[in-house]
Amino acid sequence: MKTALSSQRSFKLTLWVVLPLCIAALFILDLVLGSVSIPLKDIIHIILGGEGSKTSWTNIIWEFRMPRAITTLLVGAALSVSGLQLQTLFRNPLAGPFVLGISTGASLGVAIIVLAGSMIGAAISFYMNSWAIILASTVGSSLVLFMVLAASFRVRDSMTLLIIGLMFGSFTGALVSVLQFYSNSEEIKIYLIWTMGSLGRLSWEQITLLVPIVIAGIAISFSMIKPLNTLLLSENYAQSMGVNIKKVRLSIILSTSILAGSVTAFCGPIAFIGLAVPHLVRLLVNTSDHKYTLPAVAMGGMIIMLVCDIVSQVPNSEFILPINAVTSLIGAPVVVWVLLRKRNVKQAFGR
Repeated sequence: MKTALSSQRSFKLTLWVVLPLCIAALFILDLVLGSVSIPLKDIIHIILGGEGSKTSWTNIIWEFRMPRAITTLLVGAALSVSGLQLQTLFRNPLAGPFVLGISTGASLGVAIIVLAGSMIGAAISFYMNSWAIILASTVGSSLVLFMVLAASFRVRDSMTLLIIGLMFGSFTGALVSVLQFYSNSEEIKIYLIWTMGSLGRLSWEQITLLVPIVIAGIAISFSMIKPLNTLLLSENYAQSMGVNIKKVRLSIILSTSILAGSVTAFCGPIAFIGLAVPHLVRLLVNTSDHKYTLPAVAMGGMIIMLVCDIVSQVPNSEFILPINAVTSLIGAPVVVWVLLRKRNVKQAFGR
């Protein structure tokens, strides 16, 4: 009994002290690193509202590094929380934010406006009109979302809904392939750059719009803690406990779509985080209670995204590696190592 209480205190200390401290330290480190060397004391002074020793340093921090670091936090929390919800809903360790076709729906929207631009006489420069890309991505992911939501009212079990989501993803992916076939090399290059994901494209105006959207999605997920815990024990058990399965499923899909869809619209499809972070956090903290795993996964996602963003910045160079490549290169070996140590993932899903 004493051991259990001691373990619970240790977990709460990790959750509310260690993880926030890690986020703060990595956030500062993310601001320090870059192609231009800026002393730490100047960075802290600039953050507190002062001016750096050089005017250019102040501009670099506020115009480039701070928006990028804040975007990294939002992406990490949003994708991780949406991944945890879907793995619980489908009771499937391979479920992630994009299994419902949200990513491919967003990709189709961007593909139409970029790859088919010359066909409709409205070729759009990716860098000059990022709002057009965001709008196209949002429309594409929203259309897939509405189709999945419509399907959720007709099917009874979550596994069927998962397969329907995968089919939507395959269908929209095929449409993107057709558009690529008829596009020129410049359009394909622009589209491929978007699919690599980026954390550094957002302006303060775009971040101001993204922040309340992500907060709203996470707030919905936190309101679902009790239903999520009952779903771990099967839908039949949840129904016997008085849980409205259709309402819960709709809320989870809505929350996931808001989180994953908005992040994809602004930053492009970012792989690995939504699928792997819930596994890492769940196995490391050794509990499946969403009262603890939801905040831990949100903070864990921020930490891992900050680490990936730091690694993506090539030292003493103006070049930044594609974030999608970094997340997979770092994350996949770590997940394999953790899974080999824990050996049994099924326990986390009550099987």
